[in-house]
Amino acid sequence: MNPIIASILILFLSPKFQVVTSEMILHEPPFRQCHASTLTELGDGSLLAAFFGGSAEGANDVKIWGARQVNGRWSDPFVLADGKVMDGNVYPCWNPVLFRSKAGILYLFYKIGKNPREWFGMMKTSSNDGRTWSNVFSLPGGFLGPIKNKPVELSPDRLLCPSSVETLTRWSAHMEIWDITGGAWTKIPIDTTSGFQAIQPTILAHSATRYQILCRTKENVIASAISEDSGLTWSKLDSTQLPNPNSGIDGVKLENGTFLLVYNPLKSGKNWSNGRNQLNLASSPDGTTWKDILVLENHPDGEYSYPAILQTSDKKIHITYTYNRTNIKHVVVSISKDID
Repeated sequence: MNPIIASILILFLSPKFQVVTSEMILHEPPFRQCHASTLTELGDGSLLAAFFGGSAEGANDVKIWGARQVNGRWSDPFVLADGKVMDGNVYPCWNPVLFRSKAGILYLFYKIGKNPREWFGMMKTSSNDGRTWSNVFSLPGGFLGPIKNKPVELSPDRLLCPSSVETLTRWSAHMEIWDITGGAWTKIPIDTTSGFQAIQPTILAHSATRYQILCRTKENVIASAISEDSGLTWSKLDSTQLPNPNSGIDGVKLENGTFLLVYNPLKSGKNWSNGRNQLNLASSPDGTTWKDILVLENHPDGEYSYPAILQTSDKKIHITYTYNRTNIKHVVVSISKDID
């Protein structure tokens, strides 16, 4: 084929990603700061978002808050969980993760504790899309559940949960498999002998047995590992082409098989927030080669971070992320053509 004609065809047939909605979820935030959003689609097609909010990250007044989007409008925020425990103490809440199973069970995982080194995993469920909730359950000792990003449903009674641990000397990613029917939790190690201090994996499902994780690291790059046996064993973490300023990421596999990733495409700096001032959306056909397709935020400074991404039943792509710790932003992206 004539190279000029081929170039024209590629340009014409390439998918067109377009931001169709960009809005703040919170109209009048009832707290000073918020962070770490999560997002899921409910049975009626509406959306439920969750995040933690309070006076400041790590303060005892930080709770898990939620908001629903119905008919295109976000509700006022409401409390989904707090940090009260049986001994009467109150601890800050952290990193909610929403997940709705194929059977329609809605899960809310979150952490409570003084800090990420001392937090412990909590969970509650709903069988009616969050209109009412079960009692709160503590996860077994040593298990935290999905630490930031959504799990994958291996079967109707098994969840593959991307997790990690942060200590003063070492950050390390691992996986947890939850047998829902039997109640057993199993910890699956990730080979970190390559030296990466990696946390907060996001899972990309290549097939029924092949899974990939991408992780935030302290080494200024996103790290990746592969499982060929449905998450039971994992390869050694290896670097990707993607930079990472020690900030959270999230990915999704689209209905047509393409992978998307939301990430901060910069390196870290002197301050912890350096590099979080730009947020991009990238696509990949194979989870290895990535191409930036949209710049969601690009500012001289500020924090636009900790994204969550999903594709809803109408094929639209929904992204939420922290907006300068004062709000949660919701962006809807449409695709005009199927991706090759």
